[in-house]
Amino acid sequence: MSTKNNNKIEENGLVEYQVWDKTVRIFHWVNVVLITTLMFIGLIMMFKSELGISGLPAKIKLKELHTVIGYMFAINVIIRLVWGVTGSHFAKFASMRPKTADVTSYKNRLKKGENPQYLGHNPIGKFAVVAIMALSIVIMVTGLIRAGTDIYYPPFGSAISHYLAADNTDPALIKAYDNTGVNLEKKANMKPYKSVAGDIHLYSVYLLMLLILLHIIGVVLAELRHQPGIISAMFSGKKSIAGKCEDSFE
Repeated sequence: MSTKNNNKIEENGLVEYQVWDKTVRIFHWVNVVLITTLMFIGLIMMFKSELGISGLPAKIKLKELHTVIGYMFAINVIIRLVWGVTGSHFAKFASMRPKTADVTSYKNRLKKGENPQYLGHNPIGKFAVVAIMALSIVIMVTGLIRAGTDIYYPPFGSAISHYLAADNTDPALIKAYDNTGVNLEKKANMKPYKSVAGDIHLYSVYLLMLLILLHIIGVVLAELRHQPGIISAMFSGKKSIAGKCEDSFE
């Protein structure tokens, strides 16, 4: 049996809703893989000496690998940003606006033993998603900046190599971590900005790791205590709701 919105009514009285579209689900799981991979490579870069990795070629290869996967991450984030404006109802960022009043109300209802059901993210989940997306953008931008300053990779690498090139030096001949043909005064002037981008990148990743951990804990708790099926929904796109939904497709 189906409702007028093509939502399937199951034998146990639950109503099945198609909530997450394919683009949202693909973005989510691709992001999981890419972030995990980038963090793993980043840790290798940070502790390469302890791991017995030495020499400039190895350092550059790790940076290049991190950058290439970073491009995939950036493309994935950009697609999600576009889809957040043009996609289906619950894919749009307009449906995810976090409100502290909603969080307070949600927590109070949980304390009373109620289990408010949501098609999209619950009020706490909205804060988590918005924070993770914001940090992803910061990490993407600062990562691209460091890819340009460190190994002269696009989109900023060409401009940076032209800026750093000494007089009568072809910018294309400048090599990563090599001062040959580099205007050392300009390099020194750029260093503070490079360091700021690197620090923001690093500490944003640390904060993202913390948020992801809290997000996973929150999702598992919500799955076990309040709204079963929210994890499987990110695979199938479907949620089964008992009773009234606190949000809608409108």
